[in-house]
Order: sequence, then C-alpha cells, then structure tokens
Amino acid sequence: MAQNNKIDISIVVPLFNEEESLPELTSWIERVMKENGFTYEIIFVNDGSSDRSWEVIEELREKNPNIHGISFPRNYGKSPALNTGFGAAQGDVVITMDADLQDSPDEIPELYRMITEDGYDLVSGWKKKRYDPLSKTIPTKLFNATARKVSGIRNLHDFNCGLKAYRKAVVKHIEVYGDMHRYIPYLAKNAGYDKIGEKVVHHQARKYGTTKFGLDRFVNGYLDLATLWFQTKFGIKPMHIFGLLGSLMFVIGFIAVAVVLVLKIIDLCSESYHFYVTNSVYFYLSLACMIMGLQFFLTGFVGELITRNSPERNNYQIADKF
Repeated sequence: MAQNNKIDISIVVPLFNEEESLPELTSWIERVMKENGFTYEIIFVNDGSSDRSWEVIEELREKNPNIHGISFPRNYGKSPALNTGFGAAQGDVVITMDADLQDSPDEIPELYRMITEDGYDLVSGWKKKRYDPLSKTIPTKLFNATARKVSGIRNLHDFNCGLKAYRKAVVKHIEVYGDMHRYIPYLAKNAGYDKIGEKVVHHQARKYGTTKFGLDRFVNGYLDLATLWFQTKFGIKPMHIFGLLGSLMFVIGFIAVAVVLVLKIIDLCSESYHFYVTNSVYFYLSLACMIMGLQFFLTGFVGELITRNSPERNNYQIADKF
C-alpha cells in the first residue's frame, strides 16, 4: 500500500454496512482533495460488513488508484479497524472519519492546517450542534464530562467524535485496542503527544442506513475508562496500589487484634471470664482484614513479577536522539 510519492493526507474510514454512503463520501473527499491540491490516499477498513460494502470499495478502487481497502472476515469493532488503518497510513497527516456522511470532508483542509501550521499533535472534532436524539446526547455529555476529569484533557468536549486529525507519528506510536477508540486523545497524551486541540465541526443527520449506536457502549465506555486510568497510573508499578491496599488492610486487622487482646486481658484481670474472643466483632474484622491484606499484597507481588518479565516494560517513546 505504500507509495513512493509523498502523501499529504491519509484518510482512514472504518465502516460496517455502509454500501449506500460510500460512493457519495468518496466523491466528496475527491472534490475537497482536488480543490486544495492535496496528495492523498483513502483507506477504507471494512469491518466485516454483511452488505455490498466491500464490492463497492473494489468498484471505487477501479476508478481511483488513491483508494485502498482492508477487509476483515468478521466484525471486530471500530478500534481494531482504526488500528489497522493507522498501521497502513502513509500520509504526513492522518484524518479519521465515519462512513455514514455525518462527518463533513469539507473540514479536512482546516484540520490539516491546524496540524501542519499550528503545531498540534492531534485535533479532535466537536459536534457542537448535533442531530441526535436526547437518549444519545445526554449520556454523551455525561460521558465526556467524566472523560475530561479522568484524563486531564480539559479542552475537549467530544472525545468520541469520529472526525479527528493526527500527526503521523501519533498514530504510529499508539495502539488502539478493545473499544479504546473513544479515548484516543488520552492514549496520545499518555504516549507523550499532549498538544491536543479541538475544532467545532459540522454534524449532519444520517442520510442512509441505521445507526450502530447502542446504550451498552456507555457502560463499556466507563469500564474502558477505568481500565485505561488504572493502566496509566499503575500499569508498570502494580505494587504501588495493591501493596498499599494490602498494607492498609493488614494494619486495620492488626489494630482489631490488639483491641481483642486488650479486651481479653481486661476480662482476665477482672476475673469475670465472660469475654470470649470468638464472640467479638473485632476478631472477625481482624481475620477478614488480614486475609484481604495478604491477598492484595500477593496480587501486587505477582503483578510486579509479570511486569518485570513483560517485553514492553522498557518500551519508552524517544522524542529526539543525536
């Protein structure tokens, strides 16, 4: 797929069952590229479509050699599609957009300028005015507010907007897996590419087909965010969290044991002999806390052993080298 000539822009389009929109989207992109004199490639990643999407891509390729296609045998999801497209991209700037015509190719020249002239590593679109039902927009606002808080990227209003622009180095140094496409700005920041900007983009109503949106993505989205936060904070130092929790639980258990011991001594000194250790709540508290503390500590220890034997443990990005 690589070409000898310099490519200004790679446009990566993941898709699933979008046969109707592909010709119109391609024509629109071609017009924008021609008007602005960009050299370009379009990489369609067919994510196991069950309609004629792949056949349409093959037909479009016959008319335009700048079009490339990658097809999955089944539906893997948007993140694997993007990651595969990123691996194939050759352009200095990589643009991602959805195939449903809700993202406007007319935004591409300004996104390109913001990367090449303003010096951003990543520019994310913000669909400030959306044509979505409240059942989608309200959860989206809550999701984005949480993502801003956890990631520390305060200037983004729409993490999940499909229309984004990247410096080539960014897409080559991040791995988009699972459903992590929602958090690409967070992944980029963790990789050291923290010059992240935002552009208000036009959002169009869906013209063909039906939305692939489901409410389950918000549940999965929050779980993925928690996973990413944990990996960022403690991915290479699990003992720092599990060891701390284990030590804390063990200390609480030790204090509970001390309380039981003191109560027993008082009972013996008073010669009442009515205090039974197994009748005290502190006995069971100490037992539970010590067992949990030991388990947390051993989890951290095992995590450290796994980390130390991981081939990625010293895989750090180098910004410059003489």
